[in-house]
Amino acid sequence: MLDELLDGQDPATVLSADGLLGDLKKALAERMLNAEMDAHLGCEAEQQAGNHRNGSSPKTVLSDDGEVVLSIPRDRHGRFDPALIAKYQRRFPGFDQKIIALYARGMSTRDIQAHVGELYGVTISPDLVSVVTDSVIDEVRAWQSRPLESTYAIVFFDALRVKIRDEGLVRNKAIYLAIGMRCSGHKEVLGLWIEQTEGAKFWLRVMNELKARGLGDILIAVVDGLKGFPEAITAVFPDTVVQTCVVHLIRNSIQLASWKDRKALAQALKPIYQADNVEAAEQALGEFETSSWGERFPTVAQSWRRHWAQIIPFFAFAAPVRKMIYTTNAIESLHSGVRKSIRNKGHFPSDEAATKLIWLALRNITAKWKNPPIAWATAKAQFAIQFGERFTLDD
Repeated sequence: MLDELLDGQDPATVLSADGLLGDLKKALAERMLNAEMDAHLGCEAEQQAGNHRNGSSPKTVLSDDGEVVLSIPRDRHGRFDPALIAKYQRRFPGFDQKIIALYARGMSTRDIQAHVGELYGVTISPDLVSVVTDSVIDEVRAWQSRPLESTYAIVFFDALRVKIRDEGLVRNKAIYLAIGMRCSGHKEVLGLWIEQTEGAKFWLRVMNELKARGLGDILIAVVDGLKGFPEAITAVFPDTVVQTCVVHLIRNSIQLASWKDRKALAQALKPIYQADNVEAAEQALGEFETSSWGERFPTVAQSWRRHWAQIIPFFAFAAPVRKMIYTTNAIESLHSGVRKSIRNKGHFPSDEAATKLIWLALRNITAKWKNPPIAWATAKAQFAIQFGERFTLDD
């Protein structure tokens, strides 16, 4: 059969939309449509109504290979609505997913229009790209309200900044993300939220939203040192251990120094967070205070003292586990992947547009999250001792 089909075909065009492959795709689609019509007319209700075929009408449909003109069968009563190509559908299944995939990689609507034209020889409008990509909004809403695990061993909270048009002005808004690490060690993004300014009231609302979605307990919450954030967390999850991100604390500390002094100042802070235990860390902080660096930048030590209760929790664990919880690097890595997708955007026209693209970027990134971190075997044993029955491996 293949030999007969290929006989006399031009090898250069056999796989193109205008060649044998295009003809086969058209023939297969029309056969499927006619089979659907047979099934439609064969049902008891249509037979009793005396419904029957009423010719066909041409319909141009966009496919991965270009435009295809199909003969769509009609029934006399106009009740036939095929599943393969619905009444008002103009694109083959799978075509929309290609557009969404291009959009998720940061291509603008105009770039996608040009790309589809070059690749498939099909002219689409920027409005079509917007309509197709807007279809993911319902998925975003479902994802944002999905039920969560009852317990997460670690949850990392942090934000990245993007420019979004709001009331005629382009504002620098924060996109807040939360990564939850299950007791099994597997990661997932719990949600994303957009707010113009960071604030404890906002985070309190987020915590209540997470609780309403079934989250009952967070063992350790890793945060960036936002004022009032620990209180917002413990107001909803009173048993949670709040760990301030040491990397954020160091960044804030060295901002007080000139560029030439920042590296040396960061080096001087190392003995504090690299100490063997809490007592040694406190001693190192005292030594920093009385050192030349401490005297030059007294507010650095004062800042560490103010956050001390949220800095020291990681000292309760072994070194491999400490690296996992004393920084928001897990979420910083996620931010890096998201920035690659949005870097071509000067600004977003709306919060919804930003949410749409960032969610698609998150979906691509998190699809690669398969296995727990290497240190999780050590972490499980220590969390089981530290948190007892709160640490459960049921999931």
